[in-house]
Amino acid sequence: MDIESRIELIKKKPTEELLTEENLRHLLEVGIPMQHYIGFEISGYIHLGTGLMAGAKIADLQKAGVKTRVFLADWHSWINDKLGGDLDVIQKVALTYFKEGMKQSIKVMGGDPDKVEFVLASEILEKGDYWQTVIDISKNVTLSRVMRSITIMGRQMGEAIDFAKLIYPMMQVADIFYQGVTIAHAGMDQRKAHVIAIEVAQKLRYHPLEWNGEKLKPVALHHHLLLGLQEPPVWPIESEEQFKELKTQMKMSKSKPYSAVFIHDSPEEIRQKLRKAFCPAREVKYNPVLDWAEYIIFREEPTEFTIHRPAKFGGDVTYTTFEELKKDFAEGKLHPLDLKNAVAEYLIELLKPVRDYFEKHPEPLELMREIKITR
Repeated sequence: MDIESRIELIKKKPTEELLTEENLRHLLEVGIPMQHYIGFEISGYIHLGTGLMAGAKIADLQKAGVKTRVFLADWHSWINDKLGGDLDVIQKVALTYFKEGMKQSIKVMGGDPDKVEFVLASEILEKGDYWQTVIDISKNVTLSRVMRSITIMGRQMGEAIDFAKLIYPMMQVADIFYQGVTIAHAGMDQRKAHVIAIEVAQKLRYHPLEWNGEKLKPVALHHHLLLGLQEPPVWPIESEEQFKELKTQMKMSKSKPYSAVFIHDSPEEIRQKLRKAFCPAREVKYNPVLDWAEYIIFREEPTEFTIHRPAKFGGDVTYTTFEELKKDFAEGKLHPLDLKNAVAEYLIELLKPVRDYFEKHPEPLELMREIKITR
């Protein structure tokens, strides 16, 4: 596959930002082995924003000839007080529920989970020279910059935090260089750590990204964050600027179960959640149901997406592009309830292999339920 075709695959939906395309082209031209990584905190159930968005991008990267890796960030989860801040529990969940859930998510989005390397953070953090890399990076970053970066943990600037949380952003940057990563992948909310990685890349003495004597910068790939199904905290949203401010509160969240569909939700749970979803008629800009349609159903275009309706409401209608669907919805030709029902049925079908897997292997899910009850 030629370089331009590989770049197109890497840029494909759900990619929202590539820092930078020029640098990606340079890495492909110099011939460095391409190594991807995406790191996850281990917390609650896997929702579609985690499983399907990351799974879709991993599938694209594999097609583009990139080695893919999922980094199970157990220490980072401990620092960020996930699962009660119990490292043993975090590690147990990482290697059972989370690993298997991500494998199934990658599979339903067209990737090969057997070609994904799963790495537990402690496997590399326990090596002495990892911390050398953390210090090397830290010497090139100001304290105020680190303070501004804590938003990558879902924390607010100015929030009272313990000191361990200030080490977290530097660890996240070190993870990239220590693993020889050329493509650092995450949701848009992790952008600040990746920008630091790009900026310090050519200043590092320990574990820089090097090829044939040249110090290289990693590429940062940020995928779209699916909107949560809940109504935004402010409505109507008057401007793109206001939307940017509200975006983190509008994304799908494990802590708000009705804002998210989890990869193993039952058909009835999926229908119920979509039925309750915020989906104002004719509103195409900040509409979570349309957002899901664009990034999950119409990721590949053309496709066939049929909405079943009684004849008295116009009968069945099939869309092959997202633009067609959006146009009809904006003009009021498509009722919100019909859209919600169709998206729900699509997801039920798409996620069937994941449900089947967890029905045959219930232990990981039982472990998660047990943990949620005891916490």
